Amino acid sequence: MHLPELAAALNVPHPDLPNVAVRGVTHHAAWTEPGFLFVAIRGARFDGHQFLEEVARRGAVAVLGEGLSAGQTSPLPYLRVPDARAALADAAAALAGHPSRALKVVGVTGTDGKTTTSWLTRHLLRAAGLPTGLLSTVGYELPDGVLRHFPAHFTTPEAPQLQATLRELLEAGAGAAVLEASSHALALDRVRGVEWDVAVWTHLTREHLDFHGSMENYFAEKRKLVERAPFAVLNADDPWTARLTGVAPAETTYSLEGAPADWQALDVEERATGLHFRVRSPLGEFAAHLPMIGRFNVANALAAMAAAARLGGTQAALVGGLASFGGVPGRMELVPGGEDAPRVVVDFAHTPPSLAGALATLRTTTPGELWVVIGSAGGLRDPGKRAPLGEVAARGADHAVFTEEDHRDTPLSDILAEMERGAQAAGRTNFVSVGDRREAIRYAIGRARPGDTVLLAGKGAEDTLERGGETLPWNEVAEARAALGARRA
Repeated sequence: MHLPELAAALNVPHPDLPNVAVRGVTHHAAWTEPGFLFVAIRGARFDGHQFLEEVARRGAVAVLGEGLSAGQTSPLPYLRVPDARAALADAAAALAGHPSRALKVVGVTGTDGKTTTSWLTRHLLRAAGLPTGLLSTVGYELPDGVLRHFPAHFTTPEAPQLQATLRELLEAGAGAAVLEASSHALALDRVRGVEWDVAVWTHLTREHLDFHGSMENYFAEKRKLVERAPFAVLNADDPWTARLTGVAPAETTYSLEGAPADWQALDVEERATGLHFRVRSPLGEFAAHLPMIGRFNVANALAAMAAAARLGGTQAALVGGLASFGGVPGRMELVPGGEDAPRVVVDFAHTPPSLAGALATLRTTTPGELWVVIGSAGGLRDPGKRAPLGEVAARGADHAVFTEEDHRDTPLSDILAEMERGAQAAGRTNFVSVGDRREAIRYAIGRARPGDTVLLAGKGAEDTLERGGETLPWNEVAEARAALGARRA
């Protein structure tokens, strides 16, 4: 696409634009390449306008922005837009050829359950014969099923990376895509330009209030996904759903807890082979088996089935797909250790409600004692959940080990003190703080007995650990295996 054509597509015509090809768009100066359009965004820490000379040297052909400051000049053609982030997304979609228009796109949002629901939906759509790609916090997949990782650590990548990935999915033969849509992605217009077919709502609990300021603001950003889709899959067990009913042109509901809903789970049993339950649905009533642990995963399965059914999944495809599901990396992932070792489980649970659910699930299947290793993020992340996390961990487990989890520039001692305060306020003394996460994992696994369960919570499949100003490579499952090996030695 050439620059005048792109400017017209963005509805920002500019006189005398050079007829040069635009190869890409970015708002990061360091990512600028020859032929790129640079979007100058004024953020909380940096103003993109201060990098105009640099991007010109790197070969940018033009700049999009909300206006130059007094006395400021641009070495490149400057196209003024009312909203720079929106323009970034619109330009990315245009340059990628609007790939979502040629795909069936399912968006999944909520506080917890997004990743599992996304992976289940992807799997069910493939079982129904629809080649499907995936963009999730764990990584992204083309229809070939190979998991890949984005270079930047986002639940949902920035608009240029997202649109380029959708284009890659399309060119790889995908007919559908499943995307996790985080509140940050919706608020910052990373998913603007995506044309949704189905919006899935899991549930809403306290999270990211450092960014959104209030639960109302948090809800408003999440609600955007439902507003933009022609069909919504809503959790009837979530109190916030009452304010989502009727927002999308068409909708269906699901319930694990017995609320009136189109998709309902009945007679749920947790067995050694996984979850067994009956489903009452618009496709009829049928028995289902999901080889996962955690009763809450039945709700994720209902949401995924409802979304897949909307896109043509039959009852037989849903039943067969659920039974063959291989799980999600870092979500209730078992780490084998042998008969003389405790059961070790890696899970992403990092909010008080999700941690409580994970502990309650493991309690019912643990003959011995239950251990948990848990931290809380620092930096700009919501500090209000640190004490509640400590309380939930100490109440739900027999032994709680408080440790680091991406503490960034926040003193780790402050985070651990808050978690300890939460446990103490609940009258608990069954906790210890071990600041180094590797040592914390070895502490718990080394002291747990056969028959015990050790839950490593908060990191899941994340591949980095942010410690102070450092970003270190990290693999929670590998750390668990090393700790089990040290225990055997």
